[in-house]
Amino acid sequence: MDWKRPKGATFELALARHRATDPARRIGSLLVNPGGPGGSGVDFAFRAPDSFSPELLERFDIVGFDPRGVGRSNPVVCDRDRVNAQNALLYPDGAASFAALRAANRALGESCRDLTGPLADHMDTGSVVRDMEAIRAGLGEKRISYYGVSYGTAVGQQYAERYPHRVRAMTLDSNMDHSLGAWGFQKTEAVGVEESYGQFADWCARTPSCALHGRDARALFDSLYKRAEAGELVVPGDPPQPVAPWEVQTIAHRSGYDPASWFDFAQALADLDAGAPAAARMLRKYGAPMEYPFNSVMCQDYDLGVDSYRTLARFQRELGRLAPVTRFSPLGWTVQTGCQGWPSEVSNPQRRLDVDGTPPILLTNSRYDPATPHSWGANAARQIGREAVFLTYDGVGHGDYWLSPCARDAIDTYLVTLKTPRDGTHCPAIWPAGPSAQRQSPSGGLVNPLPELLGTGTGTYGRAG
Repeated sequence: MDWKRPKGATFELALARHRATDPARRIGSLLVNPGGPGGSGVDFAFRAPDSFSPELLERFDIVGFDPRGVGRSNPVVCDRDRVNAQNALLYPDGAASFAALRAANRALGESCRDLTGPLADHMDTGSVVRDMEAIRAGLGEKRISYYGVSYGTAVGQQYAERYPHRVRAMTLDSNMDHSLGAWGFQKTEAVGVEESYGQFADWCARTPSCALHGRDARALFDSLYKRAEAGELVVPGDPPQPVAPWEVQTIAHRSGYDPASWFDFAQALADLDAGAPAAARMLRKYGAPMEYPFNSVMCQDYDLGVDSYRTLARFQRELGRLAPVTRFSPLGWTVQTGCQGWPSEVSNPQRRLDVDGTPPILLTNSRYDPATPHSWGANAARQIGREAVFLTYDGVGHGDYWLSPCARDAIDTYLVTLKTPRDGTHCPAIWPAGPSAQRQSPSGGLVNPLPELLGTGTGTYGRAG
């Protein structure tokens, strides 16, 4: 549980392996991580036959693991009432509610510790990296290949830093940037959501079959947000349900993960504006899970503390100027507010990467990603330096492997042959073509596992829920 005390308490780590379908040409093990924090790598491996290309399935054993505190690996368990209490306070509006939030966060963290045991205080990514090295040794592999997406890139980045000579190949898709302070974190997240929604608005303006075609989608969002602030935005029900401003932001954030959802998203905004009964489906309430590892990881990986509500309010004002339509990122915001007063130590705080001695590492990011902004990938590549090769998918979304055939081909070629694309390569954007094609995707028949694995309906890197 605590790598500083390797002879101390232990826990069982769950793994799954999909063996290479062409054993005679097997290259080795490809470890995979779908993100979260909270996504199940075991389930990722179970889904490998539908989610990864035949080339990867032929040549690699696909090995997924549930990171410590997740799924089948001694899951972090928290008090449901404490989770609900925190959720109600994540958007404080004054000093009193900020103090109440800090108290709720502390009580939630203490409940996680009480119900989970000592592992709850050892959930940082540095510990996961040590676990992954133990997996490599257990597999009997001299070097491993790795594909990590979203939060899984943080694990890969820090593994490459600590164990550079154990890396055969590494693809980091939709990158985290662990060097950002509190303001830089919020600013880049807000811009990411603003830009991805702007791409949706522009697409709708040029797509006659969009439900909002002929309307100003930016102005509509602004109107919905202001009506929600005033308590005037409701969805039908018995009784009618008011819609909070953060709920309007959350549906916009969610829509940016995969443009395949944009036809439904546009119709949902039109329904919400009109007060149609169908709007209630979009704003379904999510029950707080008992298994709740997200804060235990993020609050041990990021020092995002602020000294007072006044600082938080200043952030909110400045973010509104940077992102005048969407205002701020609900994901970035709740990561920060959810960690105020958290009782565990920040044992793996932000810092620049220091990678030296690995083979080339392929990093990819969408140009318009609402969860892990393009600037994060570019900055991570700069920090890694000469070992990094950076590819940009010029479209919208999160998880380039299933969004762009160009990016997927580059990733497959690199993992199999070690041949990288040219640094700075761009892959063209792909846009939804029409209502009849809205369920189609550019994934070439592969199933994107991230929405199911990560619960991206709740907002995530992906944040599982």
